[in-house]
Amino acid sequence: MKTVYLALGLLLLPGMLWAQGSKKENEFTMSMQIRPRAEYRNGAQLPRFEGDKAASFINNRARLSMEYKRSDLSMKISAQHVGVWGQDPQIDTNGRFIMNEAWAKLNFGAGFFAQLGRQTLSYDDERILGGLDWNVAGRYHDALKLGYAKNAHQLHFILAFNQNKEKAKGGTYYYDGAQPYKNMQTLWYHYAAQTPNLDVSLLFMNLGLETGDAETETSHTRYLQTFGTYVTYQPESGNWLPVQAAFYYQTGKNKNAQSVSAFMVSVKAAYAIDKQWSVSLGYDYLSGSDGKGDKFKAFDPLYGTHHKFYGAMDYFYASAWQGVAPGLQDAQLGVNFKTSKQVSMQLNYHYFATAAKLDDVKKGLGSEMDYQLDWNVMKDVKLSAGYSIMRGAKSMDVVKGGDHKRWQDWGWVSVNINPRILFVKW
Repeated sequence: MKTVYLALGLLLLPGMLWAQGSKKENEFTMSMQIRPRAEYRNGAQLPRFEGDKAASFINNRARLSMEYKRSDLSMKISAQHVGVWGQDPQIDTNGRFIMNEAWAKLNFGAGFFAQLGRQTLSYDDERILGGLDWNVAGRYHDALKLGYAKNAHQLHFILAFNQNKEKAKGGTYYYDGAQPYKNMQTLWYHYAAQTPNLDVSLLFMNLGLETGDAETETSHTRYLQTFGTYVTYQPESGNWLPVQAAFYYQTGKNKNAQSVSAFMVSVKAAYAIDKQWSVSLGYDYLSGSDGKGDKFKAFDPLYGTHHKFYGAMDYFYASAWQGVAPGLQDAQLGVNFKTSKQVSMQLNYHYFATAAKLDDVKKGLGSEMDYQLDWNVMKDVKLSAGYSIMRGAKSMDVVKGGDHKRWQDWGWVSVNINPRILFVKW
């Protein structure tokens, strides 16, 4: 580590010497993150059948990030190694340290900017576009973001065009395993009103999804449009916490060339009983398909941070299972308790049901209970742990598989160590 500091010092020394006696407008930051998470899966993500054994593992994220800032330019480079304890040999000659972020932001003045490169796209409550930090690798896009921000207004225009490799002629068949879309255009506008305390966001996304044949290098691109709004309102009186609501609609065609007509709506309200206790109540509705008609009506939440929604056991962040996509209703009741400045707990109850009615299947899917503990052990060190159970109904066997009579539970413990190890200003 001393060698790293010395090398960085030598790199920064010329600029620091030149800046002596002048205004300090340059900043350089380096941070590190080690985040192991141990999990016990006995019915997480998919219900287990009778006889299925539980899975246990420890995954880990090791990340090194560097960021440079001045008034007209910002740059960030971040690399990480992610995986499961034990998957790499003790003597490993094939390193897997990959670049997860690499972008530059140019500030043109008067509120205009451009940011290009591999970056996180995180908007509003992350329901449609999110960083997915729960996942050991996170979620990143290769994109150009043009923006404007002034006073209460923000406007972003995002452009992406993806290929698999360089070619001398012709196109490139776009296959699964790289970015999940061929091209994307997104427009996002946000307005923050002071009186009343109201924030409103509008989003429009045009997504080009490509399928084809790798051998013949023929492909077809279908376009799916998603648009909607996200609103938060802070009541001025009482102990009410911000009320959140969202509505999104999808049209166009999906990868299978089906015409799409789908929507989702959500609302959530929370109330602070005192400085320690608060309660919340919410409801999500994602439309689904019953297999009838010529329209595909199952809403796709696309590239959001889905672990935040629809239960911590992650049964429902994917739209379909074995061709069944009946949508989802999620009624939620939550309780939060802060035992101290360092420790907090939350308990959330979910009742799940399908949105569309399937033949000979009741809508009720079952209930999930999620508990989570967060403890700020010391500066830059946080310990989190959780335990969840799912009590499925008979309909769950059709919609997600498994045997609803079996006990389904999931537990995890994670330590997040994320210090800023170097900060220089000159």
